[in-house]
Amino acid sequence: MNNNIRKQFPLLQKRTSLVYFDNAATTQKPSSVLSAMDTFYRRENAPVHRGVYALAESATAQYEAVRDQVRDFINARQREEIIFTSGTTMGINAVVSGYAERFLKKGDSILLSDMEHHAMIVPWQAAALRKKLKLHFAPLTHDGRIDLPAFKKLLARHKPKFVGITHISNVLGTINPVREMIAAAHKAGAVVLLDAAQSVAHIPVDVQKLDCDFLAFSSHKMYGPTGVGILYGKKSLLEVLPPFMFGGHMIETVSREKTTYAPLPEKFEGGTQPVAEVIGLGAALSFINNIGFKALKKHDLELTTYALKALRTVPDLALLGPTSAKDRIPVFSFTIADIHAHDIATLLDREGIAVRAGHHCAEVLHTSLSLDASVRVSLAIYNTKEEIDRLVDALRNVREKLSSH
Repeated sequence: MNNNIRKQFPLLQKRTSLVYFDNAATTQKPSSVLSAMDTFYRRENAPVHRGVYALAESATAQYEAVRDQVRDFINARQREEIIFTSGTTMGINAVVSGYAERFLKKGDSILLSDMEHHAMIVPWQAAALRKKLKLHFAPLTHDGRIDLPAFKKLLARHKPKFVGITHISNVLGTINPVREMIAAAHKAGAVVLLDAAQSVAHIPVDVQKLDCDFLAFSSHKMYGPTGVGILYGKKSLLEVLPPFMFGGHMIETVSREKTTYAPLPEKFEGGTQPVAEVIGLGAALSFINNIGFKALKKHDLELTTYALKALRTVPDLALLGPTSAKDRIPVFSFTIADIHAHDIATLLDREGIAVRAGHHCAEVLHTSLSLDASVRVSLAIYNTKEEIDRLVDALRNVREKLSSH
């Protein structure tokens, strides 16, 4: 299966010696996504929702068809619950900004976790300063999982009005037990926002089963283009949430005295929409659906099991997070004793292996582990065991080269 899939990615066909292991940051794009966007621009380009001529109506129909695709992909109840954004960060900011402004008051508590991405932490810190809110962080266990008993104690103690949690850690690869966490948060009276940036390309996401109130993810981490993402929200909450972007198309009427907003989903889609990117997202959803999550999860399990065993053979390598393949995806962050993460990444790059080094927009997590940086290796559907072997050989060489200095 893997060779057939790799052939669908032009960059990997062009750069045959490249080992691309930075998929948690952004994935490569299959031909079907590139072709869908190219065809739109060459043959069908027109603004959506604004023209009554045939070309504009056709563009609008294609754009809105992707909304239906997304609704089905995450099993939302209604298409109005699907909002197009620029990505996960914008989706989170839209919820945090609107919810804090409308519903929170001085002294209210917010509960996050130590493994959150900066896109979740920073907006809440800004809102906390503005509204004088209290932020609390759930700790992790020694093996990089949410400390569930501690999480539930924090819920009971602080009765937070809002809980923000990541579905899968972008550093540790941990799949959090979010269904249980959401149920516990609801029982404590909190509204829940789920960061699904890392999960949508790896595991099925069913917002009705999870019962999350809001969910955000990005296209570019699931084989689609950059510049577009999704915010899901329960209709009842989206209807009372104030808009984040103001301007064209998100209005119903504008007078000198006041503006009334358009109904969902247009209320949150002010400005000119990234139509070609939305079309590309639709093609990416089709790409994932054609492979199927059963095959995706099987591939992930094989690579995760193989990589965990292989990385253990590298002397002085310390893996962050779960050491078993259970409830995790093939995202591996690690350190090698006395060698800085940036030096490791630079030397791997010289061997044609692209990895990430730094705190991966998760500085709180690294601080909790007494680290300033780590190396992150993140795999996708087109990666192979042979590439893992190349990585491990290269890591051994890096260690030998630098530990002798």
